Formats: sequence, structure tokens, C-alpha cells
Amino acid sequence: MTQLKVFEIFYSLQGESSRVGLPTIFIRLSGCPMRCHYCDTAYAFQGGSMMGMDDIMSSIKKYDTRYVTVTGGEPLAQKEVLNLLKTLADSDYEVSLETGGGLSIKEVDPRVKIILDIKTPESGEEKKNHWENLEVINSKDEIKFVLCSRGDYEWAKQILDQYQLTEKCEILFSP
Repeated sequence: MTQLKVFEIFYSLQGESSRVGLPTIFIRLSGCPMRCHYCDTAYAFQGGSMMGMDDIMSSIKKYDTRYVTVTGGEPLAQKEVLNLLKTLADSDYEVSLETGGGLSIKEVDPRVKIILDIKTPESGEEKKNHWENLEVINSKDEIKFVLCSRGDYEWAKQILDQYQLTEKCEILFSP
């Protein structure tokens, strides 16, 4: 039986990505292998409760929206998340996955919208970027850069050019 360590499940308006303002169910999973300087969810590095797929699905059915965002921590740090993403998509939810970009997205269900952070130098985690992910990203997905300085901005512009990312998907810059 698939079990995931879930920190919280809650309903709110999406505050990031191209879906800003949409009522969304958030499934925040515990754990993350990165330690970005600006992390706003360090509280989810540890803790949470083990939940089975039936319990997770039951928890989200009470909310009146078809948008679900799986976030963390780093959701891909739990291999069972792949089954959760597939189950959500099979249940006709519009699913997005927020990932820090340090782990492979290759096995993520193709119906899932991937919101991929590329870690900038000032994140402190630039060396953990899994650059192969850029070969998997497609037009439904989004790439996000959290910018801490003008240097991060200039670096991000170089990456956009180097990998021709503006031709692949929507690009987001976040302060």
C-alpha cells in the first residue's frame, strides 16, 4: 500500500505560477534534500504523518476545486509521489508539481504540470540542479527562478539563452 509522509493538506488561493488566484488544494509533503537560503517552508523538512492513498484522496474530496498542487519540501524525495500524481490525474484533477529541480522529473506522469525551480547561485544550492530535467520540460510546464540579486538575474538570463528555455515553456522570475 502506497504511503506518503504528508506535512499538511490545505485549501487556498494559488500564490505562485501562472495559476495565481485559482482556488487550489495543496498537498505538502515532508522532507527536502536542499537547504536554500531563502526557503519559506523549512518547517516541512521534518514532521508530518504517514498517509495512505485512500486517506489523501478522501481529504481532498471535501474541497470544491479540481486544482491540486503537490509541493513540499521536495515531493520527488518520496518515490511514492509518482503514484499520487498518477492517481490524482486519473481522478480528473488538474495537477501541478512544485519541485526544487534537484531530482529527476523523467518519471512524472505526462498529464502533470511541472513547476521546476532552477536554483540560482545565491540560493546556495546551484550545484544540485538536475540539468537533465530541461530535456523533459515541455510547453505545459513552467520554470521558475527565485532571484536574490542582480547577479542571480544575469545568471538566469544566461541559463535561458544557453538552454533556449523561452522556446520550451513559460518562465517565471520570483523575488
